[in-house]
Amino acid sequence: MDIIQLIFVGLAAVAGGVVNALAGGGTLITFPVLMAVGVPAVSANITNTVALCPGYLGGTFAQLKDLKGQSFRLWLLLPAGVLGGIGGGFLLLNTGEQVFRAVVPYLIFMAVALMAAQDRLRALILRSAGKTAGATLHDAWVLVPIIPAAIYGGFFGAGVSIIVIAVLGLVLHDNLARLNALKQAVSFAINIAAAIYFLFSGQVVWSAALVMAVGAVAGGVLGGRLAGRISPKVLRGVVIGIGTVVGVIYLVR
Repeated sequence: MDIIQLIFVGLAAVAGGVVNALAGGGTLITFPVLMAVGVPAVSANITNTVALCPGYLGGTFAQLKDLKGQSFRLWLLLPAGVLGGIGGGFLLLNTGEQVFRAVVPYLIFMAVALMAAQDRLRALILRSAGKTAGATLHDAWVLVPIIPAAIYGGFFGAGVSIIVIAVLGLVLHDNLARLNALKQAVSFAINIAAAIYFLFSGQVVWSAALVMAVGAVAGGVLGGRLAGRISPKVLRGVVIGIGTVVGVIYLVR
């Protein structure tokens, strides 16, 4: 990649970091930009996954205090996240470029739909958290839906955090802060497992991945400072609009 393309990708990563910090969905910005500068779809997805690892790690460390008392859940969910992330990565590497390009619009539309439903899912989770302890399922039941969610995350990372928090909130009954911390840890496990698996694929565009990692961290810091000045709902609407347009463009093409 030349310097202009790297600058373009870096700026997209900064924007994605800001969006992730404020509203989520930064992948809907970074993935299309990688493809726009000429990175093949599968390599763009792989590079995106590797580049976003620092962001997931930072999010997990930021909420360590809310993971206290959740050791049993972590022992259940982190291995499942790792296995699902590797499984999704395996599926991706064994999906041909043409087939993956054909499903990209639908993957983007799915991520957009998840973002659009985020507020309703959050309200549903809050209602679910208010149920009495006697009505709860055993924590182990969360493994049933978390495995396909993890496979999706390893295959295509956009929207995986929303899927994970929805699954956790509908099966586990706890306050939102603790569920969100668990979501960060599980999402990190999925992402890092897929990323390590991809290291041996030969399809990581390292120049772009390194620039994006730095840009995403910088964007996350900037997003934290902008919190309260920019409405997450408005920003989410902008990202949904961008994602929809990008999905339609890829579908037509």
